[in-house]
Amino acid sequence: MRTRRLPVRPDFEQLKHQAKDLLRAARAGDPDALAELRSANAPLDETPEIKLSQAQHALARSYRASSWTRLKQACAMADAIWANDVAAVRVLVIESPALIHEQVLIRQDSNWGPPLTYAANLGRDEIIIMLHGMGATDLASAVERAALQGKVATARMLHGMMGSPAVPAHALGGPAYTLSVGGTAMLLELGAKVLDADGRRLAPVDVVLETDSRKPMAKHQILEMYVRHGLELPDTPTMALHRGRIDLLEQHIQRDPSCLNRTFTHEEIYPPDLGCHDEVQATQGTPLKGTTLLHLCADYDEYEIAEWLIARGADVNTRAAVDAEGFGGHTALFCTVVSQPAFWMNYGGGSASAQFTKLLLHHGADVNVRASLRKQLHPGYGEHPLREYRDITALSWGERFEEKVFVNGAALDVIRSMVHPDGGGGE
Repeated sequence: MRTRRLPVRPDFEQLKHQAKDLLRAARAGDPDALAELRSANAPLDETPEIKLSQAQHALARSYRASSWTRLKQACAMADAIWANDVAAVRVLVIESPALIHEQVLIRQDSNWGPPLTYAANLGRDEIIIMLHGMGATDLASAVERAALQGKVATARMLHGMMGSPAVPAHALGGPAYTLSVGGTAMLLELGAKVLDADGRRLAPVDVVLETDSRKPMAKHQILEMYVRHGLELPDTPTMALHRGRIDLLEQHIQRDPSCLNRTFTHEEIYPPDLGCHDEVQATQGTPLKGTTLLHLCADYDEYEIAEWLIARGADVNTRAAVDAEGFGGHTALFCTVVSQPAFWMNYGGGSASAQFTKLLLHHGADVNVRASLRKQLHPGYGEHPLREYRDITALSWGERFEEKVFVNGAALDVIRSMVHPDGGGGE
């Protein structure tokens, strides 16, 4: 059976259109559509004409719902909570009491949780209080989600409703993932620990460094909060950059001027001692293994640090290290084309920015540099194979990269205008 996933805010009208599309395809004899209906136990052989109800049932099952009615309930519950409609949520629970304990988005791996936890994600305090009074028990997951989403007042309220228990060791992981300064500060205030009783690290530094979020100021503040609460971070140029500490970078460069243009291993950028993982788990756009501080700035959106590095002599054309299989050799310009900041610009529907690209080009970045890259996306983005891109420029890197949501179109336009002043196409 085909598996689908409801978005955070499902649209029931869109689901009705999907069911009709499936019906049309099945009636036209499309083998995939017919197979989907059969896998959902639709009795096609006994039915002279496939009915809409059969397509609806099959679609619901693909979303892991037991029925079309259950799928409709999921959408209604999500809509009511988003609208902060306390009365509508109450009616839904009264009509179907089991909903109070079931995942709003149906699938068991949904971290948005049952209605009370779902409401905590959005800071819907009245709904939370009402659902708790009706028997909802998911307060622990709710407080974690409120902290993750930066809903500090809601998280405080939930913590109080729980009787103000000790904050679990893993609680800081949520706001670390979303780089929520307020959520982190609140949990630390409530007693969250960055070290255990034996001095071992509890602070999720790995999550802060490896999250797909790109909020430089928030990342800096969270790491500094960990330090103020007793965590010791490595004294390295890469960690100074992660912390946004230009003063520490200055000290490193004074001691070793080669830091400006030397390349750093994956382990130096993502220290295993801090719980960091491999290149796939450490989300990044253009690969950062064997790159310079300037490459890191491009993917982590550290524009001010990039300006500072260039002013002190960082070479915008320094290439990344090349591994034994010939992959690497790219400049920081490549990192402005395929990047995590581009993902968030595209995903959020915002306007793409080419300021990083323009900065590098203004200081002499060579658009003709060629490199070979290998890339596999984090599994959180779905199933993507390891792909190889041989002998590419920054322009062709962006043009050939399959997952276009990571491609900065504005950066490509700027580079393209230099490669083809007459407005022609790429390679």
